[in-house]
Amino acid sequence: MSSRTSTAVLARGLRVLGRAIREQPRIFAVAVAGSVLFGAMVIGSAYVIGAVVGDVVVPSIARGSVETGVLALAAAGLFGISLLRVVGIFGRRLGAGYMQYRLQASYRRRVTRRYLDLPLAWHQRHATGTLLSNANSDVEAAWYPIAPLPFAVGTLVMVAGAIVALFATDWAFALVGLAVFPALFTLNVVYSRRMAPRQARAQQLRAEVSGIAHESFDGALVVKTMGREAQETRRFASRAAELRDALIAVGRLRGLFDPLLETLPSIGTLAVLVVGAIRLRQDAITVAELVSVAFLFTVLAVPVRAIGWVLAELPRSVAGWDRVQQVLRATGEMAYGDGVLDPADGRPATLAFADVSFRYEPAEAHLPGAEVLGAVTFTVPAGRTVALVGPTGAGKSTIVSLAARLVDPDTGTVALDGVDLRELTSASLAGNVALVAQVPFVFDDTVRGNIALDRPGISDDDVWAALRLAEADGFVAALPDGLDTRVGERGTSLSGGQRQRLTLARALAGRPRLLVLDDATSAVDPRVEAAILAGLRSSATDGTGAGTSILVVAYRRATIALADEVIYVEQGRVVARGTHAELLATVPGYVDLVTAYEQAEAEREQARTYQDPPVVPVTTGLDVEMDANERLTR
Repeated sequence: MSSRTSTAVLARGLRVLGRAIREQPRIFAVAVAGSVLFGAMVIGSAYVIGAVVGDVVVPSIARGSVETGVLALAAAGLFGISLLRVVGIFGRRLGAGYMQYRLQASYRRRVTRRYLDLPLAWHQRHATGTLLSNANSDVEAAWYPIAPLPFAVGTLVMVAGAIVALFATDWAFALVGLAVFPALFTLNVVYSRRMAPRQARAQQLRAEVSGIAHESFDGALVVKTMGREAQETRRFASRAAELRDALIAVGRLRGLFDPLLETLPSIGTLAVLVVGAIRLRQDAITVAELVSVAFLFTVLAVPVRAIGWVLAELPRSVAGWDRVQQVLRATGEMAYGDGVLDPADGRPATLAFADVSFRYEPAEAHLPGAEVLGAVTFTVPAGRTVALVGPTGAGKSTIVSLAARLVDPDTGTVALDGVDLRELTSASLAGNVALVAQVPFVFDDTVRGNIALDRPGISDDDVWAALRLAEADGFVAALPDGLDTRVGERGTSLSGGQRQRLTLARALAGRPRLLVLDDATSAVDPRVEAAILAGLRSSATDGTGAGTSILVVAYRRATIALADEVIYVEQGRVVARGTHAELLATVPGYVDLVTAYEQAEAEREQARTYQDPPVVPVTTGLDVEMDANERLTR
């Protein structure tokens, strides 16, 4: 690392520390006051010990007797100074620790809050392991120098006081101090500059190791079923070895500089003794002054190291701070309005797309994004069920994301009951619209906890009602503890279809006025899926005004046939709309796609009947869609 770069890191590190002081000024003042008190008592103890040795011990040896009163007075003075040193240490450490942990907690909350504010597209561009590292190890690294910072500030005051005391004692001692203390500071600066790139590299590798570990654990099913255990182990081991080597490089440099930082004060003490012996022979100083200065150099060794501790951690702090700031300064958060739609009236909502176009942001900012949707216009009338059908890449999932406002359109509007989704509050949007994704996410909690999500007003009766509507009450009742059964991380104790039904029940428990299903029953048996959708449809059209409107991405013919209207999309455009029967009669592309879906599903069902022992594989709508599109391409 060049001198200019090292200086820049030092300057930026000091700015980070300044930010910490501005955020916690009172706690920092308490910690520094404790450190200054400790430093003053260190200097005071040196001169008290010198006085005790020169004025009490030496005369007593010369007389051959000890004056008890004088000795008791000296002991009382040393005890008082020691007590004040303890108070200073307590104040310094308590203040520094409190300040450091408060800052870490504050910035963890800020990072997490920022994650929740940023849109889904931003999360899709960043690895989960990296985000975990930002909120944990990077936040810790940013504020790691806070622990020794008050000690270092107090040490600067103490060194300044020591130099003044040395000048007051004897100019020769002052010259020794002016030679030793700047040398210590210079050594600390060199140490910091050499440590900077090593600490930055280690911090980066921590995030990469965390990312690989998280990816391997999260993809445990793929790793095991594809026999990738050895390869994933090697991949993790390789990066972990790099982190090990980086940390060893840090330790090696620390091992080189630590003895030097320890030795310099000792050399200073030796120089003081040599110079002091000469000055003592010249009657320029007393024994008490020599002992005081020698003791002062001895006890200053550790406090001066505190400056080096801060400087050594500044590169790591800057690296962590930069990574945290990348999150806090990230743009693209979704602004919400102040509009409110009351979900309590129970009436289904009307969803309307009007000339909606959308492009996903490219991986590289200078490249244009590809258009996914163009001039999409359709309506989901209140209480009706509308099915979205189309080949892979047609834009179905993007329409679903727009309907739930995971993303905003580039042009056009997506409105609920005539109100642009961007004008609604976050709470109003969540209370009126529920999205059930194709890939279900289940928390490591009980069945009740996964469905209720601590939302107010959802009783056990509401939970069971939602489970019945999702055709999940039977298997939940058969679980060992019913609603109190823990389902494991990501619902590992449940099948794919059971997880999908739980997530559907979770959405239904909130009584949404618009339910958006992104192939949310793909892992469910077709008969069960038909029963679920029929139940949802009847609840939306029971004549009481209660229920929900439904927008569903569908693949199975039986599912599509249950819809009041089908929207057929190709290449981000609405190609046709009408009932299932009407599209079969008028749209050849629709006929080919639905037929291919049906044939692929039939082949899968036939393959299952020949399995011995019978095993029901988890089949997703995405698998069926891929098979269907493969047929079309042939």
